[in-house]
Amino acid sequence: MKTQSRLSKKNQPPTRFQQFGKKYPAVMRAYESLGEATQQAGPLDAKTRALIKLAIATGAWREGAVHSHTRRALAAGCSPDEIRHVALLATTTLGFPSMMAALTWVEDVLGRK
Repeated sequence: MKTQSRLSKKNQPPTRFQQFGKKYPAVMRAYESLGEATQQAGPLDAKTRALIKLAIATGAWREGAVHSHTRRALAAGCSPDEIRHVALLATTTLGFPSMMAALTWVEDVLGRK
């Protein structure tokens, strides 16, 4: 029971993000509204949007964002292999070491499933 509690806790947004939302609720609501507006602004389906956001996070070299967008991709119905493919595609653009780091960040989340 304790292990399951820890696992579900690890799939939540980071504590710092949650604390920010509590301290600045109006800013958080505005941020979330902007995110929703951009999600709905075009014709891409949820899975495609999730994979693109993961790719952007990977290219921007944002570990926390890769963790977050890996969780979101899973929630959107992406398979672990589709998510790993995004990291692998970074090889020729970002380089092998960068791809390996991104793949490690993806696996941080996939390993918790």
